[in-house]
Amino acid sequence: MRPARALPLRPAHVSSVLTPSAGFPPRRPRPSARSILGILRHVSSSSSSSPSSSSSSSSSSSSSLSSSSSSSSRQAVRPIADLLRWKPADKVDNVVVHGYVRSVRSMKTHRFVSLGDGSSLAPLQAVVPADDAEHLAVGAAVRLTGSWVASPGAGQSHELHVTGVDVLGPSDAKTFPIQKKYQTPEYLRTLPHLRPRIPVNAVLLRLRSDAIASLTRFFAGRSFTQTHPPIITSSDCEGAGEVFTVSPASDAPPPPSGHPAGSQELFFRSKKYLTVSTQLHLEALAQAVGNVWTLSPVFRAERSDTSRHLSEFYMLEAEMTFVDGLGPIMDLTEDMLRSLAAGLIDTPTVQDLLVRSRHSGSDLAPADQVRRRWEGLMRRDWPRITYSDAIALLRQKADRFEHRPTWGAGLQSEHEKYIAEHVGGGEKPVFVTHYPRDIKAFYMLEAPPATPAEPGPTVECFDLLVPEFCEIAGGSMREHRLEPLEAAMERHGISKPLPDAAAADNAAARRSLDWYVDLRRWGCPPHGGFGLGFDRLLSYLAGVQTVRDMVSFPRWHGRCDC
Repeated sequence: MRPARALPLRPAHVSSVLTPSAGFPPRRPRPSARSILGILRHVSSSSSSSPSSSSSSSSSSSSSLSSSSSSSSRQAVRPIADLLRWKPADKVDNVVVHGYVRSVRSMKTHRFVSLGDGSSLAPLQAVVPADDAEHLAVGAAVRLTGSWVASPGAGQSHELHVTGVDVLGPSDAKTFPIQKKYQTPEYLRTLPHLRPRIPVNAVLLRLRSDAIASLTRFFAGRSFTQTHPPIITSSDCEGAGEVFTVSPASDAPPPPSGHPAGSQELFFRSKKYLTVSTQLHLEALAQAVGNVWTLSPVFRAERSDTSRHLSEFYMLEAEMTFVDGLGPIMDLTEDMLRSLAAGLIDTPTVQDLLVRSRHSGSDLAPADQVRRRWEGLMRRDWPRITYSDAIALLRQKADRFEHRPTWGAGLQSEHEKYIAEHVGGGEKPVFVTHYPRDIKAFYMLEAPPATPAEPGPTVECFDLLVPEFCEIAGGSMREHRLEPLEAAMERHGISKPLPDAAAADNAAARRSLDWYVDLRRWGCPPHGGFGLGFDRLLSYLAGVQTVRDMVSFPRWHGRCDC
């Protein structure tokens, strides 16, 4: 078989003027390097060919694009979002667009087809002759070829006058479950394989991608090493017992409690779990390369049916070494979120969420409310308040809460919302620090008493509260000393590790956290870090009312559909 030819080089800004309406042109001899350079110089000198060029230069744009097209065997098709921003003054022929039919409106001689490809909330309008539109049904995947011309209508500045139609993936509109009419989020959750095609859900996918890219740049700019801790673990990091056990599907069910296991051997020789947090492993990696971070799936077997909980979700976690207090960790968290908001707010994806149109879903929070959230993250000097001071503040308004604020108990959602509203002014996020030791995880560093009147011991930790949405992140200093860590483990009911695990005859007898304790034996510096619920953060920034609608394939108690 003859090998495929490499495609000629093409500048990124060249238009999607591809082919005659009959199809792609025949293969041409591969151009020489000199001819390629000539093409590039010519296109470069005709920079107005970009969709962002002014209308006054669109005539030269068309000619340069045609010249470039004739020198290339195939050009990349332009996304619909780019075409909608392209406003040439003159008609441009041989424009090709790929997409999915959102709707078809029939007229006597033509069909008005709304086309989307996930790159924009707004659709592209294509005017198709009635004779060519027979198989254009809602949901169909198509390639349309035609002329990009100014539109006489008010919906968009330009439209595609179609001269060629290729139905690449037919659809039966009568059975296609996604309809143009309003469909409830509850119904759409029963179609997780099709739900991403809805325009607003495509925007959420793009927001996730843009956020990951922004966060990667942020951490790289601060010399953090991105890592990939394991998903299968030997311990429950949080100690809450809400873990999924891992075993091969071929394994027989375990024997009833109190009965010997017989000769059956576990796959990993002892019970293993899906991780609830990568923090413990990040601490080990941080001792190798310094500051580290990860964005990883985590799993929690919570039998909860609230809008804030999932069984599988993504957690962004970071760990810093050689830090002497909680301040630098909170500074990092604040800087990261401010950088994310400032870097994305002007992107087309976020503008789709902030500048709503009839094409956006009606189940999102109001656009002005979502904009305030973005602006709040970009504000400086987020307030910080201790747990003890927060309890004192809440007690002043105790009669307005269903749950009485009590020192030594966790903050309820109603308490967190009040703190965010009154300490942060309803705009800035708020750090609540130094929670009681006995309601936090065993690995947190105990804090010195703030005052002699402190009701009990506290730990160096924080929760980050945002207006309306409550807690989205939490962090702490870690206990880096061996003896205090062992005492904390005993206090939390975690078995004390073997005195000399390395010399144990039976390696399987090692406790599940011996390795974590070992980190304190040999050169463990003061360190700390934080974890942020990534899906919850995206829900907050997108205005999505439940985290189940932020995730493409959500899993929660009783539901794992595909």
